[in-house]
Amino acid sequence: MKEYYAHETAIIDEGCEIGKGTKIWHFSHLMPNCKLGENCNIGQNVVISPEVVLGNNVKVQNNVSIYTGVTCDNDVFLGPSMVFTNVINPRSAVNRRGQYSKTHVGRGASIGANATIVCGHDIGEFAFIGAGTVVTKTIPAFALVVGNPSKQIGWMSEFGQKLVFDAQGLAACSESGEKYQLKNGVVSKI
Repeated sequence: MKEYYAHETAIIDEGCEIGKGTKIWHFSHLMPNCKLGENCNIGQNVVISPEVVLGNNVKVQNNVSIYTGVTCDNDVFLGPSMVFTNVINPRSAVNRRGQYSKTHVGRGASIGANATIVCGHDIGEFAFIGAGTVVTKTIPAFALVVGNPSKQIGWMSEFGQKLVFDAQGLAACSESGEKYQLKNGVVSKI
């Protein structure tokens, strides 16, 4: 007995692993050998390509394409119509299968609606990628980035609140009260 839900219009190819409590909605396609953790939510019209790995509690909104080479840790949020790429120099007449660049999205990161993640650039844990952003470089943990190309404009807490650091490099999340430290360009929770 399957322990996940899939709408009758969803297509799930052979070899997929789907965790308990995961929901797959209308017109989505899970291609061979992808792996989804527990309690994921896959919105409608989502494509998950072969060998993609999603951790537990990953939320994928409508119209998202996740191509081979992408892995997402637990608690990642992928906003509506965002897209990953997996070939740096695509040409219709040149077969680049087997030359896919990898992209890893760290735990708790959020990627906003209509963002594009150019392949080969990892997203750090709890990073926050603004809507419409085009990521062309690796993004550090807790970073807030926006624009095309992406530009870092601040830091975010695990709760998704902007952090304001004092002269000693300390900040507190306005929602949770959790404390953070900024030292040598790296944010960590203390």
